[in-house]
Amino acid sequence: MNVAILLLLGLGFLEAEGRCFFNRTQEYCVCYHLSQETASSILQCLAASVVEFQGGELERYIGFPISDLDPSSIEMLGSLLIRKIILRDLLVPEILLAQVLRFFSYTQVQELVFESCVFKGRGNWEEMANQDLPILSLHFHNVTSAPLTGRQQDFSSLSSWLGTLQELSVTGSHVTSLPCGIGRVFRALLSLDVAQNSLGDESLASAFCSGAFPQLQVLSLQRNNLTSYHRVCESVRLLPELQHLDLSQNRLMADPSTSCQWPVALRIFNLSATGLDEVLTPLPPSLEVLDMSCNHLRAVDISLSSLKKLFLSQNMLRAVPSIRNYPMLDTLHLDNNSIAELPWDEVKHLRDVAAAGNPYNCSCSGAGGLQALAATGQLRQGWPQDYTCQSPPGYRGRLVKDVPVSVLRCNSAAVIAPVCVALALLGVAGA
Repeated sequence: MNVAILLLLGLGFLEAEGRCFFNRTQEYCVCYHLSQETASSILQCLAASVVEFQGGELERYIGFPISDLDPSSIEMLGSLLIRKIILRDLLVPEILLAQVLRFFSYTQVQELVFESCVFKGRGNWEEMANQDLPILSLHFHNVTSAPLTGRQQDFSSLSSWLGTLQELSVTGSHVTSLPCGIGRVFRALLSLDVAQNSLGDESLASAFCSGAFPQLQVLSLQRNNLTSYHRVCESVRLLPELQHLDLSQNRLMADPSTSCQWPVALRIFNLSATGLDEVLTPLPPSLEVLDMSCNHLRAVDISLSSLKKLFLSQNMLRAVPSIRNYPMLDTLHLDNNSIAELPWDEVKHLRDVAAAGNPYNCSCSGAGGLQALAATGQLRQGWPQDYTCQSPPGYRGRLVKDVPVSVLRCNSAAVIAPVCVALALLGVAGA
């Protein structure tokens, strides 16, 4: 088999013993520390759709002669079923990666994943100029490499391929900046995930400069070093197609002296676990999904006419926000707050209500409303085991579902009134 093909399929070769294991049902093949002696086991991976290589150092292959492929080798690569390749726990010389990556153009691999890898040195990416690859999804997690700053020429050489990439994630990799010129290379990128890095407010301004990521629809900035709500707003306002923004697990604060305009296409907004003790404004006006769970909110007084799903679990709310402010709402999650009663008349039309872990007042109206919601299937999570009474004292600790709410007990007026009427009629008849 051509050396280039071996490198392409067996980037995990090592002197240590190892072999490949193929799960035919899942079409998944895993190779552990392959050696030259056991390399033949990689042949069984040719029938897999996902191939994973675990463990190894590739420096010993830098000097291998890598020639152009002959027609038979090209035909063989094109016939492979492999759609996804995962490289895990590898030391990868970048110069070798630059030499091998161009052979992916003959395959049908659409997704390439690097996890817990170390990229060493600098590759000569000029050979990739004007080279197209079928890979549409590229993922890096917990990787170590040279800083992105000053590498615009490398990205320029890769622009023919990167300009067609649709999904990119670089997570848990200590990224501190994304230079503007890099963002302009990703002309077709739809989803960008840079969660669990070290991006700050100032680095966002350069990352999302004019012309960068023009088609971006989904952006995750989860768990970075962002602090200014308005600085983030100013940074992403130049992303005209942005529909989904995740800012969760940052420590955000408002700057009341400034305002900004969010992208008009923004529909899904995640502000969970951002340390909020009040709702930050302005919110994107056309939101359909808003997640502000795991904060310190005591009240939510906003109006969003297009909102369909509102997540407020694990806050400090004592009352349910007025549903009248959200005429399109169908989903409301209020788990683990300080709410004593759900307003039955307001929430009864919702499709999905979650309100477990609240200190409920199991009066007739309180228990009755929850039981009625459960009967219609609207209480989707935690019912009945996570719905307990806090008051009155006689029902403390009791499940809400076990509270009796009979007409005779809870609506004595409905029983007494007919009796009084009947007695009155009898009195008239007797007279």
